Amino acid sequence: MFKFSVMITTRDRLEDLNRTCGVLKKLDPPPDEILITADGCTDGTIEMVRAEVPFARLIVNATARGSVASRDRMMREANGELILALDDDSYPEQLDCLVRLAELFSARPLLAVAHFPQHTDEYRDTLSRRDFGAARLTRSFANSGACLRRSTYLQLPGFEPRFFHMYEEPDYGLQCIANGYEVYYTPILTIRHHWSAKSRSEIRTHHWHARNKLWSILMRCPMPYSLMLAGWHFFSQFGFAWRHGAKWIIQEPIWWWKALPGIRYCFTNAKRLSWVGFKRWLELPDTA
Repeated sequence: MFKFSVMITTRDRLEDLNRTCGVLKKLDPPPDEILITADGCTDGTIEMVRAEVPFARLIVNATARGSVASRDRMMREANGELILALDDDSYPEQLDCLVRLAELFSARPLLAVAHFPQHTDEYRDTLSRRDFGAARLTRSFANSGACLRRSTYLQLPGFEPRFFHMYEEPDYGLQCIANGYEVYYTPILTIRHHWSAKSRSEIRTHHWHARNKLWSILMRCPMPYSLMLAGWHFFSQFGFAWRHGAKWIIQEPIWWWKALPGIRYCFTNAKRLSWVGFKRWLELPDTA
């Protein structure tokens, strides 16, 4: 039987986190540990966790380091072999989920990441959906509802802490698939994702995603393909902004300037993959 850890990173969403922890207390069997990173929280989250979830391993970042760095630290410090990744506003709907996950990972020794359909307020048509399609291999996943094999994670670069927020999932999916591991969508369980709108900005999310995808291309894609893909990336992201209107177009250069300071870091810390492996990742569907 695998040892299980649950990891959650949170920032000033006390009520959402408290609800999620309430569900985690009901899991049967329970996880071997719960890790919670309070990332720059100022709303009483730390006190709530200590009072309501005293058995959790609480990591406190006095200054926010970002969800990506927080998850990377928890992956490296966890005691479990299988790590159930959740957001502070998401949780599994099946209380026997850990039994199901143990069976899945036992049957698929190359499985690095399993991820699951979500009933999410972000896409309200999913709330009543029951048929989420067949299981399949994908190239990305969502950390709001995924299970990762820790021993595989430790063999690879893992989540890039410099990303701060966004794009760590496709970047890690690329690492897995290019090295012969699987990222697998399966409806063996479902995630209830309340998708809190607090602290979210669509333009800011776009800028993080665009910047981090560029950095991922420069670090992972072999030359000279990385330069061609980087050029296409600028063009496609500007097209995305164009479709959103003048406000987005005016602000599009913001992520260009934010990306510049990281260019040298990307080339210095590049861990380039083979083009065969990179192409294998490109050919898979992005998500389920």
